[in-house]
Order: sequence, then C-alpha cells, then structure tokens
Amino acid sequence: MSKIGVISDIHGNYHALAAVMEDLQVEGCDAVICLGDACGYYSMVNECLDLLRANDVIMLKGNHESYLLGEAHCPRSRSVQRCIEYQQRVITKENLEWCRMLPSFIEDGSLLAFHGGLNDPLDEYIASFDFCKAKEEYPNVALFLGGHTHIPSFQCSPGARYCNPGSVGQPRDHDPRAAYLMISEDTVDFRRTEYPIEKTIKAMKEAGFTDHFFANLPFGCRIGDPIMQGRSTDE
Repeated sequence: MSKIGVISDIHGNYHALAAVMEDLQVEGCDAVICLGDACGYYSMVNECLDLLRANDVIMLKGNHESYLLGEAHCPRSRSVQRCIEYQQRVITKENLEWCRMLPSFIEDGSLLAFHGGLNDPLDEYIASFDFCKAKEEYPNVALFLGGHTHIPSFQCSPGARYCNPGSVGQPRDHDPRAAYLMISEDTVDFRRTEYPIEKTIKAMKEAGFTDHFFANLPFGCRIGDPIMQGRSTDE
C-alpha cells in the first residue's frame, strides 16, 4: 500500500486545512483522501474546496455537503443550518458542481472509505465498528476508513482495521490541533498539527458570525460544549 494521507471534517476551516496539507506535502503522500464534510460550520468554504481540488484530493460526500446541496437539513442543530445558509450564498458555481459529483463510498482494493458508516454513509456515528457486518459485506476489505465523529479512533479485528482520523477543522477530543492520519501497509500514524485559530476566528467575525459559532475552537470541542462555561476566546 502506498503512503496515504486521510483527512475529514474540515468544515470550512481553511487555515486548519492549509496547515495539514502542508504537512502532507512534506511527507510526500502518494494520495490524500478526504472523508467528507469540507463544508459547514466555518466561513471559508470556497478556499477549502479550491485547495482540495488544486491538490487532487480524493473527496467523499459528507452530511454537510448533502445539506449544502439542499438534499437534507440537519435535524440536530440550528447553528449548522445557519452556517449552511451562509455557505449556500457564497459558494462558487464550480465548487457547488464539484460537490454534486462526490461519491458516498470509495472502494479501492482492500480499502473502503465513507463519511459515516456502512448503514448510513453520510450520517452514522460509529463508536464501536461492526467488523462482523463489514466482513460479510466486504470480505476482501482490510482497511475501513470513516469520519463524522470528529474524534480519532483505531479499532481492529483479525484481518481488518477501522480508522477515524478525527477532524481537521473542529476537533472534539479537547485537543484544538487539526487531526489527520497517515497510513501505509504496516502502519497507522495519527497526527496533530497546530494552526492559527485566531485567523479562522477573524474570518468568522468578518462574515458576520457571533462568538457562539467559534468560541469552541481553542478548546477542541463542539459548539456549546459544557467545557466552555465561564471561558472565552479572549483568555
């Protein structure tokens, strides 16, 4: 297997993506796979999609791309819908058409990638990967890749591995650094890299968003996480 970079859940956070892509270029990856959700949450959606396209990143559709395309609405969060409505106004025609063409699954030899899970490739949260179901449906696949949870995960079973790289743009494991993954035939290497969070916050303010939408970033958590109580981005 070649050296492959795996990223997911960028969510319009261009400065996080740029830092990760720089790391991957230094590593000399043979390919980069994005497991979806380049859209949503943060304001620089075109910059993110332009960078992915310019680097020939193999891109999957996530639930936020589905929201952006008007295929579905987020059932869990009004904040998500507010961000999606902003991105629907600013996204370029070229980037929107690129999103329309994204697949939900990628299968390449012994590798299978998706955003959510096998039951729902767009919006399934996996805590414990079902290797029995996976091997029944995909007996020749040895490496399953999924995102969506924003939390890095490695699980294994005889003859198969499941990896979630975590999130580039909105980590939720209380580590604010952008997360990604390097894989090869024998190794699974989880990586983190710092990026200028203040630049993402500045871009959000310029786009008209209040701190509700970005105060979580310095704390590596979801919007509205209790860990932020009594704290602010100015600390």
